[in-house]
Amino acid sequence: MPTEFIMIPVAFDALHLILATLALVLFLGLMRKSPVADVESTEQPPEQQSVPVEAAASPSMLKDTTPDSALQLLSLLQQEARFLDFVHEDLSSYSDADIGAAARVVHEGSTKAVASYFSLSPIRSEEEESRLTLAAGFDASEVRLTGNVVGSAPFTGTLVHRGWKVTDVRLPQLAKGHDVRILAPAEVEL
Repeated sequence: MPTEFIMIPVAFDALHLILATLALVLFLGLMRKSPVADVESTEQPPEQQSVPVEAAASPSMLKDTTPDSALQLLSLLQQEARFLDFVHEDLSSYSDADIGAAARVVHEGSTKAVASYFSLSPIRSEEEESRLTLAAGFDASEVRLTGNVVGSAPFTGTLVHRGWKVTDVRLPQLAKGHDVRILAPAEVEL
Protein backbone atom coordinates (compact mmCIF):
# COMPACT_ATOMS: atom_id res chain seq x y z
CA MET A 1 0.00 0.00 0.00
CA PRO A 2 1.55 3.36 -0.98
CA THR A 3 2.18 5.87 1.80
CA GLU A 4 0.60 9.27 1.45
CA PHE A 5 3.08 11.70 2.98
CA ILE A 6 0.45 14.40 3.35
CA MET A 7 -1.18 12.17 6.01
CA ILE A 8 1.94 12.06 8.21
CA PRO A 9 1.45 14.42 11.18
CA VAL A 10 3.90 17.29 11.41
CA ALA A 11 2.74 18.74 14.73
CA PHE A 12 1.78 17.50 18.20
CA ASP A 13 -1.90 16.53 17.90
CA ALA A 14 -4.47 14.50 19.85
CA LEU A 15 -3.20 11.18 18.54
CA HIS A 16 0.31 11.99 19.72
CA LEU A 17 -1.11 13.00 23.10
CA ILE A 18 -2.87 9.65 23.37
CA LEU A 19 0.27 7.76 22.34
CA ALA A 20 2.36 9.72 24.85
CA THR A 21 -0.17 8.97 27.60
CA LEU A 22 -0.13 5.28 26.75
CA ALA A 23 3.67 5.27 26.77
CA LEU A 24 3.60 6.95 30.20
CA VAL A 25 1.15 4.33 31.45
CA LEU A 26 3.35 1.49 30.28
CA PHE A 27 6.53 3.13 31.57
CA LEU A 28 5.07 3.71 35.01
CA GLY A 29 3.77 0.17 35.12
CA LEU A 30 7.26 -1.12 34.48
CA MET A 31 8.94 1.24 36.96
CA ARG A 32 6.66 0.67 39.94
CA LYS A 33 6.24 -2.40 42.12
CA SER A 34 2.84 -4.01 42.61
CA PRO A 35 0.54 -1.75 44.66
CA VAL A 36 -1.07 -4.84 46.22
CA ALA A 37 2.26 -5.75 47.85
CA ASP A 38 2.72 -2.13 48.93
CA VAL A 39 -0.72 -2.08 50.59
CA GLU A 40 0.14 -5.08 52.73
CA SER A 41 3.46 -3.62 53.88
CA THR A 42 2.58 0.02 54.58
CA GLU A 43 0.58 1.76 57.25
CA GLN A 44 -0.70 4.75 55.29
CA PRO A 45 -4.33 5.84 55.16
CA PRO A 46 -6.35 3.68 52.73
CA GLU A 47 -7.32 6.64 50.51
CA GLN A 48 -3.93 7.17 48.92
CA GLN A 49 -0.40 5.90 48.96
CA SER A 50 2.48 8.19 48.04
CA VAL A 51 5.63 6.62 46.61
CA PRO A 52 8.72 8.74 45.97
CA VAL A 53 9.99 7.89 42.50
CA GLU A 54 13.67 8.27 43.38
CA ALA A 55 13.47 5.32 45.77
CA ALA A 56 11.97 3.04 43.11
CA ALA A 57 14.15 3.99 40.13
CA SER A 58 17.69 3.13 41.19
CA PRO A 59 18.28 -0.55 40.28
CA SER A 60 21.33 -1.31 38.20
CA MET A 61 20.08 -4.75 37.14
CA LEU A 62 16.87 -5.78 35.43
CA LYS A 63 14.09 -6.79 37.79
CA ASP A 64 10.76 -8.47 37.40
CA THR A 65 7.76 -6.18 37.28
CA THR A 66 4.05 -6.68 37.59
CA PRO A 67 1.46 -5.00 35.42
CA ASP A 68 -0.77 -4.01 38.35
CA SER A 69 0.08 -0.29 38.39
CA ALA A 70 -0.19 0.05 34.62
CA LEU A 71 -3.56 -1.69 34.67
CA GLN A 72 -4.71 0.52 37.54
CA LEU A 73 -3.71 3.65 35.61
CA LEU A 74 -5.49 2.43 32.46
CA SER A 75 -8.60 1.94 34.59
CA LEU A 76 -8.31 5.47 35.99
CA LEU A 77 -7.84 6.92 32.48
CA GLN A 78 -10.94 5.04 31.36
CA GLN A 79 -12.96 6.39 34.30
CA GLU A 80 -11.86 10.01 33.83
CA ALA A 81 -11.39 10.22 30.05
CA ARG A 82 -13.07 7.22 28.40
CA PHE A 83 -9.54 6.57 27.11
CA LEU A 84 -10.02 2.91 26.13
CA ASP A 85 -13.33 3.64 24.42
CA PHE A 86 -11.61 6.28 22.31
CA VAL A 87 -8.60 4.10 21.47
CA HIS A 88 -10.78 1.17 20.42
CA GLU A 89 -13.24 3.22 18.36
CA ASP A 90 -12.98 2.87 14.57
CA LEU A 91 -12.47 6.51 13.55
CA SER A 92 -12.50 5.98 9.79
CA SER A 93 -16.17 6.94 9.42
CA TYR A 94 -15.92 10.15 11.51
CA SER A 95 -15.00 13.62 10.32
CA ASP A 96 -11.91 15.38 11.63
CA ALA A 97 -14.19 17.75 13.54
CA ASP A 98 -15.93 14.83 15.30
CA ILE A 99 -12.58 13.24 16.15
CA GLY A 100 -11.31 16.58 17.46
CA ALA A 101 -14.36 16.95 19.70
CA ALA A 102 -13.85 13.45 21.12
CA ALA A 103 -10.13 14.10 21.55
CA ARG A 104 -10.95 17.19 23.62
CA VAL A 105 -12.94 15.05 26.09
CA VAL A 106 -10.12 12.48 26.26
CA HIS A 107 -7.55 15.24 26.71
CA GLU A 108 -9.44 16.96 29.54
CA GLY A 109 -10.07 13.69 31.37
CA SER A 110 -6.49 12.48 30.89
CA THR A 111 -5.15 15.78 32.21
CA LYS A 112 -7.35 15.43 35.29
CA ALA A 113 -6.28 11.82 35.90
CA VAL A 114 -2.56 12.49 35.47
CA ALA A 115 -2.69 15.59 37.71
CA SER A 116 -4.63 13.68 40.38
CA TYR A 117 -2.21 10.78 40.68
CA PHE A 118 1.20 12.09 39.59
CA SER A 119 3.45 15.06 40.23
CA LEU A 120 5.47 15.89 37.11
CA SER A 121 8.27 18.31 36.46
CA PRO A 122 10.30 19.14 33.36
CA ILE A 123 13.76 17.61 33.21
CA ARG A 124 15.36 20.72 31.70
CA SER A 125 14.56 24.26 32.88
CA GLU A 126 15.63 26.02 29.66
CA GLU A 127 13.06 27.12 27.09
CA GLU A 128 12.52 24.81 24.12
CA GLU A 129 14.45 25.87 20.99
CA SER A 130 17.19 27.42 23.16
CA ARG A 131 20.86 26.47 22.73
CA LEU A 132 22.58 24.59 25.55
CA THR A 133 25.77 22.70 26.30
CA LEU A 134 25.84 19.31 27.99
CA ALA A 135 28.99 18.82 30.03
CA ALA A 136 30.83 15.52 30.32
CA GLY A 137 29.05 13.20 32.73
CA PHE A 138 25.50 14.37 31.88
CA ASP A 139 22.77 11.86 32.79
CA ALA A 140 22.02 9.94 29.59
CA SER A 141 18.76 8.63 31.07
CA GLU A 142 17.49 12.23 31.31
CA VAL A 143 18.78 13.54 27.96
CA ARG A 144 18.57 11.77 24.60
CA LEU A 145 20.96 13.05 21.95
CA THR A 146 19.61 13.11 18.40
CA GLY A 147 20.98 14.23 15.07
CA ASN A 148 24.67 13.91 14.21
CA VAL A 149 26.08 12.50 17.46
CA VAL A 150 29.86 12.08 17.17
CA GLY A 151 32.68 12.38 19.65
CA SER A 152 32.31 12.89 23.36
CA ALA A 153 30.91 15.58 25.67
CA PRO A 154 30.66 18.47 25.95
CA PHE A 155 27.85 18.58 23.37
CA THR A 156 26.19 21.79 22.19
CA GLY A 157 22.76 21.64 20.62
CA THR A 158 19.18 22.91 20.56
CA LEU A 159 16.68 21.79 23.18
CA VAL A 160 13.82 20.25 21.21
CA HIS A 161 11.82 18.97 24.21
CA ARG A 162 12.32 19.71 27.92
CA GLY A 163 11.39 16.14 28.93
CA TRP A 164 9.25 15.04 31.87
CA LYS A 165 9.95 13.17 35.07
CA VAL A 166 7.61 11.93 37.76
CA THR A 167 8.42 13.26 41.21
CA ASP A 168 5.57 11.61 43.11
CA VAL A 169 3.03 8.82 42.50
CA ARG A 170 -0.26 8.80 44.43
CA LEU A 171 -2.22 5.87 43.01
CA PRO A 172 -5.12 4.76 45.21
CA GLN A 173 -4.58 1.62 47.23
CA LEU A 174 -6.23 -1.54 45.99
CA ALA A 175 -8.52 -3.72 48.07
CA LYS A 176 -7.43 -7.32 48.61
CA GLY A 177 -8.86 -9.49 45.90
CA HIS A 178 -9.40 -6.57 43.48
CA ASP A 179 -8.92 -7.81 39.91
CA VAL A 180 -6.80 -5.13 38.23
CA ARG A 181 -7.45 -6.77 34.86
CA ILE A 182 -11.01 -5.39 34.95
CA LEU A 183 -10.31 -1.92 33.56
CA ALA A 184 -13.97 -0.90 33.24
CA PRO A 185 -16.86 -3.13 34.21
CA ALA A 186 -19.63 -3.69 31.71
CA GLU A 187 -22.56 -1.37 32.33
CA VAL A 188 -26.15 -2.59 32.26
CA GLU A 189 -28.92 -0.03 32.62
CA LEU A 190 -32.16 -1.31 34.13
